[in-house]
Amino acid sequence: MTSQTTDVPTTDQIRRAPKVLLHDHLDGGLRPGTIIEIAEQTGYTNLPETEADKLGIWFREAADSGSLERYLETFAHTCAVMQTRDALFRVAAECAEDLAEDGVVYAEVRYAPEQHLEQGLTLQQVVEAVNDGFREGERRARANGHRIRVGALLTAMRHAARALEIAELANSYRDSGVVGFDIAGAEAGFPPTRHLDAFEYLKRENNHFTIHAGEAFGLPSIWQALQWCGADRLGHGVRIIDDIEVAEDGTVKLGRLASYVRDKRIPLEMCPTSNLQTGAAASYAEHPIGLLRRLHFRATVNTDNRLMSGTSMSEEFERLTEAFGYTLDDMQWFTVNAMKSAFIPFDERLAMINDVIKPGYAELKSEWLFKQTAATSGSTPSMG
Repeated sequence: MTSQTTDVPTTDQIRRAPKVLLHDHLDGGLRPGTIIEIAEQTGYTNLPETEADKLGIWFREAADSGSLERYLETFAHTCAVMQTRDALFRVAAECAEDLAEDGVVYAEVRYAPEQHLEQGLTLQQVVEAVNDGFREGERRARANGHRIRVGALLTAMRHAARALEIAELANSYRDSGVVGFDIAGAEAGFPPTRHLDAFEYLKRENNHFTIHAGEAFGLPSIWQALQWCGADRLGHGVRIIDDIEVAEDGTVKLGRLASYVRDKRIPLEMCPTSNLQTGAAASYAEHPIGLLRRLHFRATVNTDNRLMSGTSMSEEFERLTEAFGYTLDDMQWFTVNAMKSAFIPFDERLAMINDVIKPGYAELKSEWLFKQTAATSGSTPSMG
């Protein structure tokens, strides 16, 4: 008899399940208390709230407001307190700790080094501070009984002109904790093709990169990211749904771009809660991830900005299980998808899948056997 996986997992099971995170912004995941403490230490006085609970609520409400100005203001505050080595080290260490506590076993966390130079740090010093922080966070997690591996993705801002410089930086630290490159920022008016020199350089160096595409601007940004720039993964990619036609009788027809994405197994770094905030989806139940899962796209589940969205990997999966009735088998499918798509060597990805992820889910899926034993163990044994 095989493991019973027809039931929606409990909140506790979701939290304990091994999870893989590919799309998480370092400046979008700070602890509110840390923001306040660093602001006090560095003399930053522009925070809208000075109590941790109230500040956390402010960030979520600003992100939910529908106002782009208020949403961007949230990152102005987090970046303002991430301008020293000590601050970057602390934020990175706490990021790794928080993810490990949530059951994340592998994470790729992205940040833009160019946004942390206001107090005199060099790009290299920024990268080294964050890398050191991630290693410290991994050590603290192990001490608390958790295991996590964190790789950094260096991001270039698509409205700026430093993409090649940041790509070269990512390449120079590729054996020291940096696993790839990314571009982020407003899609409209700033197509990824503006940074072709960076992508062509990375391809020549046999390095990895993902591109934020298909979140706000639609299919053209996905097409450019893939066919002009050669992206390994799509950051969000939710608008690929615009190239999928669902008839009234439920039959599905894929356009050529959607077919290409599915056929080539292009990973989609989907962030459900964040997509709701930006208007890319109306509700969890209507989020394209449901259809993309059924059509076997290489979909993955991610957090994007844990502070602004008030979320975690466990909460993302809990909301999806409520919306779609996902089981532990579905969670494992998403998690293996993500691990297959990570920017670390193949043998290391395979070891994570076979030695960490699959055994973790097998243990969770077997719990019903022990519950059944516990339910019958109270019966009086025969004495004859």
